[in-house]
Amino acid sequence: MLSISMLRCLIMQFVLGMLFGLLAPNSARAEDYTNTPPGMARLPGGLYRPLFRNDGDPKDIEVKGFALDIHPVTNAEFLDFVRANPRWQRTQVKHLFADENYLKHWAGELELGPEAITNAPITWVSWFAAKAYSKWAAKRLPTTAEWEFAASAGITNSDGGKDAEFKRQIAAWLSSPSPERLPPIGTGRRNYYGIEDLHGLVWEWVADFNTAMVTGDARGDNGLERQLFCGSGSAGANDTSNYLSFMRFGFRSSLKAAYTVHNLGFRCARDL
Repeated sequence: MLSISMLRCLIMQFVLGMLFGLLAPNSARAEDYTNTPPGMARLPGGLYRPLFRNDGDPKDIEVKGFALDIHPVTNAEFLDFVRANPRWQRTQVKHLFADENYLKHWAGELELGPEAITNAPITWVSWFAAKAYSKWAAKRLPTTAEWEFAASAGITNSDGGKDAEFKRQIAAWLSSPSPERLPPIGTGRRNYYGIEDLHGLVWEWVADFNTAMVTGDARGDNGLERQLFCGSGSAGANDTSNYLSFMRFGFRSSLKAAYTVHNLGFRCARDL
């Protein structure tokens, strides 16, 4: 016969076992959430279909789960990077890595000034500078597939291509001139994955080479890291009747790694 103390012990073990079984899945989800780096959103991964592909390339590209910055990198954040890495100051950077317009909107080497508010996205930065910042921040630039996968999401679902209003908003932004003084980050609504400003603020550098060339000269340029492309908007990117897709592709194809543009910034990614 079991004693009262032994019976109580067995009951307690049973209750704890039940609680552990019920709470374990939620605990795992909570652990996944807390492991997401601060200021980043966790994306589950999926499939990305490029606008153009070479013969023999897969129709769809698998995107593994990754983390992406919720906002683009700001002037203030890039200023911290420049302070810690003087060789990326405006007068110190090598011309190979940035053209003559690099950080031209800043008031000085380590002074933002009125044209570069602290919480506006950093622009006038080259691909090389964006890559260096990402490494300094223990992150990396997202691939085109990752960026486009994130940007294809609408506000309430993962497929913004099915949302007519979402596509109209992208079209309105692409057809409007960028202001000389960019607004702060975070002024728009977060998308399905909890990410902001993928549309409507700036274009953004990505890590990959532009392998879908559009001119003979570009096809002949096989130099390392000479032709990069910048992600922006992927709603209906595989639809050849979508003018916006070709407009985006044309901009990406025009870029080289040392270019700096007034409405071209970046955000960082990280493996999970």
